[in-house]
Amino acid sequence: MKKILGCLRRAVEDFNMIEEGDRIAVGVSGGKDSLILLKALRLYQYMSPVKYELEAITLDMGYEGTDWTEVGDYCRELDIPYTLKETNIAKIVFDVRQEKNPCSLCANLRRGALNNTALELNCKKVALGHHREDVIETLFLSMFYEGRFNTFSPVTYLDRKDINLIRPMVYVPEADIKKAVSRHDIPVVFNPCPANGYTKREYIKNLLHDISGDIPNVHEQILSALKKSKVRKLWDI
Repeated sequence: MKKILGCLRRAVEDFNMIEEGDRIAVGVSGGKDSLILLKALRLYQYMSPVKYELEAITLDMGYEGTDWTEVGDYCRELDIPYTLKETNIAKIVFDVRQEKNPCSLCANLRRGALNNTALELNCKKVALGHHREDVIETLFLSMFYEGRFNTFSPVTYLDRKDINLIRPMVYVPEADIKKAVSRHDIPVVFNPCPANGYTKREYIKNLLHDISGDIPNVHEQILSALKKSKVRKLWDI
């Protein structure tokens, strides 16, 4: 966790993500990224120069048989309040709308439900578990499929909700997250989504993996180029 905490602290400081008295809702999907983010933010509380509170939120998508017991236990072990919010997002996406490309609609519905739940808990910041590779994959998805140079920002203000989205792990390599999950026996929940592993993002992930065989530091180079880029000032520090 030491390397992850170092990356997290640098991102928090670079983008002024956390301020005194913040109540931060952490979106906990049950996947490796969000579970490690929750642990990292809890550990960072001990070294942070400012005081902040954490709330953990899981959205139950409505897939039959999903068990959140271990995630709830994990939150209690970290001494973080846990809210499990039931939704019918899976039914809307796959049964009602029958989306051929479901990821965009699903993401929008999840984002709305998470933000609303955060506000119900009096949290004006929502922390998401996007890591370094997520940033780069989103950039490539935008270029290849939308014809524009775009990716998510480390901090995003949503004026309609008066809420800030923060992504404290944007500097964290995915490989470090996988190692931490194994080392600390993190209770990852299987993703039952039928689109899991068959998306455009998965294609881009595999493409970048192939490129890294010839250019081992390709992820660091792309992230560096993004930080230096003046296109729309995406990542100004």
